[in-house]
Amino acid sequence: MSGDLPVVYVISDSVGETAEFVVKAASSQFNGHSDSIDIRRVPYVTDQDILIETVQAAKEEKALIAFTLVVPQLQQKLVEEARRKGVPYVDIMEPMINGLSHLFQMKPKREPGLLHKLDEDYFRKVEAIEYAVKYDDGKDPRGLLSADVVLIGVSRTSKTPLSMYLAHKRLKVANVPIVPEVDPPDELFMIPANRCVGLTIDPNQLNNIRRERLKSLGLASGANYANLERILLELEYAEKVIRKVGCPRIDVSNKAVEETANIILDMLKKGES
Repeated sequence: MSGDLPVVYVISDSVGETAEFVVKAASSQFNGHSDSIDIRRVPYVTDQDILIETVQAAKEEKALIAFTLVVPQLQQKLVEEARRKGVPYVDIMEPMINGLSHLFQMKPKREPGLLHKLDEDYFRKVEAIEYAVKYDDGKDPRGLLSADVVLIGVSRTSKTPLSMYLAHKRLKVANVPIVPEVDPPDELFMIPANRCVGLTIDPNQLNNIRRERLKSLGLASGANYANLERILLELEYAEKVIRKVGCPRIDVSNKAVEETANIILDMLKKGES
């Protein structure tokens, strides 16, 4: 950037993204865009020496300091040093912390990086959801090798809803439909058995579920998809595959998605211990 641009030092005891975003948003109100200012981020500040050096640099460049320090000792030192050297500063975080402290009737944690931790959690969830969509219904068997858990079962055993529910728990889930006419992918037999879960169901209940599915699609309920003999054939084949994989199985008959998901989560926890 040009040396003629006004300078703002962004100081944080975490990443500093929050303060930088606020500075950019505010500067756009003056020049129409955020590139008209030289923002210099000073992240992960943990000692006072860095504060003293930054304040001195800001004085020499006639810069503004914007900060999101939540540790009281660092806040106090920065304010004292800035006042002593006549450097203008803006405390971005403290007014809101004080307001929320009054609202919640409790003291803040004063722990750096909490927002970043929340952001990381959010992005892990998004990544898991995208993973579940990408590797749903056996679309790409390669995904089985990197999945936290793989669900296998015949059609209408809640594989997709379970995948999405578990994805919201930050788990990468792939699922594979078991069909007698199609050999399971080789990758299914390459993953640890405790990372796979077979889903079974009562044939009569599955028959009713499939009939309702056909009706919702405007198709005849007597189609082979909802034929009881066909269903028994599929379930028998699925049982053979489950035994070959050697994975645990869950009977999803009359179980809500949340109930089955919790069983899977408990299985995974026990497998880690």
